[in-house]
Amino acid sequence: MKRATRGCGCAAAVLVVVVGIGAFLGYRYVLPWWKKKPPPASGELTVRVLDVGPVNGDSILITSSGGKTVLIDAGDTTKGKAVVDALKRNNIQQLDYLIVTHPHPDHMGGATEVFKAVKVLNVIDNGLPPSIPANLLPQAKPAKPGAKTAPPKPPAKNARKPVTVISFYDNYQEALGASGAHYEKAQAGAKYDLGNGALLTILTPIDTEFTKDQMKTGGNEANANSIVARLDYGSFSMLLPGDAEDQTEHRLLTKELNIQSKVLKVSHHGSKYASSEEFLKRVKPEIAIVSCGAWNRYGHPAQAVLDRLRALNVKLYRTDLQGELTITTRGKDGDIVVKPAKETTEDLFAGRQAQKDDASRSGFIAYGDFGPPPKPKKEVPVGKGSRQGQ
Repeated sequence: MKRATRGCGCAAAVLVVVVGIGAFLGYRYVLPWWKKKPPPASGELTVRVLDVGPVNGDSILITSSGGKTVLIDAGDTTKGKAVVDALKRNNIQQLDYLIVTHPHPDHMGGATEVFKAVKVLNVIDNGLPPSIPANLLPQAKPAKPGAKTAPPKPPAKNARKPVTVISFYDNYQEALGASGAHYEKAQAGAKYDLGNGALLTILTPIDTEFTKDQMKTGGNEANANSIVARLDYGSFSMLLPGDAEDQTEHRLLTKELNIQSKVLKVSHHGSKYASSEEFLKRVKPEIAIVSCGAWNRYGHPAQAVLDRLRALNVKLYRTDLQGELTITTRGKDGDIVVKPAKETTEDLFAGRQAQKDDASRSGFIAYGDFGPPPKPKKEVPVGKGSRQGQ
């Protein structure tokens, strides 16, 4: 009996130790994870990929079922009104977050109008100014030998500011400062609770910023430094990569990140310098959204990208052909609905012909170079203008 009692005592001691270790591990690891875990999806989440064409551009409006709103990018400098109209049409008077993925006018340009139209509580960008090529910097006139230099005259009252290649950025900075919004630089791993189970996570920038020297194989450094974000809501997920390039995608692939998503907003308007085969196979999208303009000169979306998406049996939608795209979900399996603003008979998997190359190595400059294509030459009928009787 004594031996049995001793054995029971040892077993009880071991059990106490095991329970204690389990309790410690649960408190140390499981409880923090449980607290961070978003609640189950409740209600309908809406993502609107706005039509900011016919120039290139991105503007994506997220409305959670709890009423929180996020605007990712604001279209080109000429498309602020279109973005504001979309906000008014959806009765949005306040934005919880305005995220500007990178300092190019087709993503940042319309932000000034947004600041004027609605209250913006929080602004997130990548903290980088636009890079200006040396040949576009203002050149000071050389002073004549022996000439006296007069102090610069103060600007006249109510004088218009001079327009420069980065006026869109200066205007954004001024509007941001006047808005009273809380500003923060994007940090990889930052999470934003949109309520009712919706969670937005910032994935990049990671490590150091990309430089022009790293873009020799193609792409543009400002695009490569885009903020990449992921939206999760129940079983729904959407990857939002701004204008991220192949270099950005490769960096994401080398990190222990979950980038598999049901919906992919195709990076950089479908540029050939993004959406690599390896990246698309890791994301495994069921639905792909291309936000681009019919007047873009860079062949967006590129045929090679569309071919890769087709090979993955992805359901494709395009703003240049179908207008604004409205995505709704309640966070359940198989309940994603994408509603285009208009129907099209054109082939969604047919790419556009490029007139220019959108890579730094070719002198790519994205400061509003998205105007309409050249008008086709009118054919002169044979014999028109010739003198009669000849």
